[in-house]
Amino acid sequence: MPRAQSDTKAEIRAVALDLFGQKGYEKTSLREIAERLEITKAALYYHFPSKGDLLRALIDPLRQDSEDLVRRFDGPVDDPRELLGAYFDLCVRHGTLMRALLNDLGSLTEAGLVELVMDWRSRLDAALVGENPGTPARMGAVVALGGIQDIAVVLPYGDAAAHREAAVEIALAALRAGTSGMD
Repeated sequence: MPRAQSDTKAEIRAVALDLFGQKGYEKTSLREIAERLEITKAALYYHFPSKGDLLRALIDPLRQDSEDLVRRFDGPVDDPRELLGAYFDLCVRHGTLMRALLNDLGSLTEAGLVELVMDWRSRLDAALVGENPGTPARMGAVVALGGIQDIAVVLPYGDAAAHREAAVEIALAALRAGTSGMD
C-alpha cells in the first residue's frame, strides 16, 4: 500500500533530523535519507526538491515558534519566570533540531538562522533586563537564556522536560544575580 503524502513528508523530516543530528547536515546525503526510508531518491525529490528545502522544512516550525515567543514578550516583562518558562518549553520542543544544527554550524548559516537567533536573543534579553542594562544585568540575562537553551541541547528530552521548574529557577537565580548589582 502506498504511503500517504503527508506521512511520507513527516517520515522524511524525522529521518533527516535524526541523520543530521548524528552526522551533521553537510555529511548527510539525500541518498542516505532515501535509503533509510526505503524510497527512491526521485520520491524524496518529489517531496523536497533539494536538501536545503528539507532543512528549511525542519527549521520553519522553530522559526515560527521563536517569532511568536519574541512577539509575545515584546518589551519589558513583569514576570521573568513566565518568559523563561516559555523559552524553556520552546527550546525543549525543538531540542533535537537545535542539537542537529549545532552539530553542523554551517547549517545554521545556510538556513539563515544566525542573524535571526541573535536578534531573538537580543530582544528576549531586552525584555528581561531592558534596552540598556549594565554589564552584570546583561550577563545575567545571557546566562539565564543560554543556560535554558543549553539544557535543551545537552540533556535528553525526557530529562530536560521533567526538570522544567528547576531549570527556570536556576535561570531566575542567574538573572537575579546579574540585576542585584544594578543601581
